[in-house]
Amino acid sequence: MEKTQKRKEIIYNKDLHFEHQQWRSELAFWEDELKSFKNRLGELVTRWTDKEVLAQLEHYQNEFILHDRVIDDMQEAIEQHEIRIAAQTKTGQDALDTILVKKHVEFRNRMETQRQIYADLKKDFFRFLSKYM
Repeated sequence: MEKTQKRKEIIYNKDLHFEHQQWRSELAFWEDELKSFKNRLGELVTRWTDKEVLAQLEHYQNEFILHDRVIDDMQEAIEQHEIRIAAQTKTGQDALDTILVKKHVEFRNRMETQRQIYADLKKDFFRFLSKYM
């Protein structure tokens, strides 16, 4: 029987930091978009009195507030991970331990899921806008 050699991949702090920077930029972009979406909601509230339309406006307002909270939580998680990386870097080790790498991969999956949720929300909101603007 042949032994299978398991190749260990080394993941460097600078690579994780780079990905964090990308995520931060993406989250900041979402924050800016949400501000403009909320402004658009404000315009629509003054134009419509129909209860069904107002209920939909409230739904989107709640979704945007919820998404703001998710963004805040994600930004905080990135910051905490950066603090751990910085602490480890001070010890002179450049490769992360497996627990931190696992958390990073989990967060990457969370970002991917959130991207899809946000994209779906935007699509729905734009359909709504095209109907009522």
